[in-house]
Amino acid sequence: MATLEVKDLHVSVQDEEKKQEKEILKGVNLKMSTGEIHAIMGPNGTGKSTLSQTIMGQPSYHVTQGDILLNGESILDMPVDERARKGLFLAMQYPAEIQGVTNAEFLRAAINARRPEDDQISVMDFLKKLDKNLKLLDMSESMTERYLNEGFSGGEKKRNEILQLLMIEPSFALLDEIDSGLDIDALKVVAKGVNSMRGDNFGSLIITHYQRLLNYIVPDTVHVMMDGRIVKTGGPELAKKLEDEGYAGLRDELGLNIKLVDDED
Repeated sequence: MATLEVKDLHVSVQDEEKKQEKEILKGVNLKMSTGEIHAIMGPNGTGKSTLSQTIMGQPSYHVTQGDILLNGESILDMPVDERARKGLFLAMQYPAEIQGVTNAEFLRAAINARRPEDDQISVMDFLKKLDKNLKLLDMSESMTERYLNEGFSGGEKKRNEILQLLMIEPSFALLDEIDSGLDIDALKVVAKGVNSMRGDNFGSLIITHYQRLLNYIVPDTVHVMMDGRIVKTGGPELAKKLEDEGYAGLRDELGLNIKLVDDED
């Protein structure tokens, strides 16, 4: 069983307008293991995406205090590609388009990057696995010969991110607003892909604004972030409560002096 732990994490980013560092995360603590699905919810601007990007090693975010441990080992000094080889995966809200590299080429290279040189996946095994996962996600084979995300619709990009997840089989997947912009049919397909990964060798941290995704991918644990901190943790019922009462209700319940974006005119 693998573990991912965030300990007292403080993160800042350069504020170009003010020409100074701005603290985004202000002491985040979180621990999860494979076999678990955790969800993070919270209002806009509270640091949810910053957390996922920092775990993955995006260099724009500067860790000023705390640590991130994968199986008890600090990964703060590891570049993004090493973190990926260690078993982390990030599905982004806005996946990049890469010309000149087909989906199939990218997927096979990504799989082999996590395997020893003497145990590279064969073409036959790769194609069998690819065909199986394309069918699961109701994706056309023609998408594998298109350049990575180039000209893809929003829904196609999200399905393609989940296809990568299924093919690479990481220990932990950080899913940053994978439900953004999806219609209900696409949402069900994406959820089907994630749910097919559930098991002792896989864990996921899902970042979302909405309860509707969690109707299809039911989390074991729900965390609520406000003002750069996790302020409340509970089960799936916590997400439903947020849907009914909103973040302002939780803020008032906890007695937090936090201004929400939604409060602004």
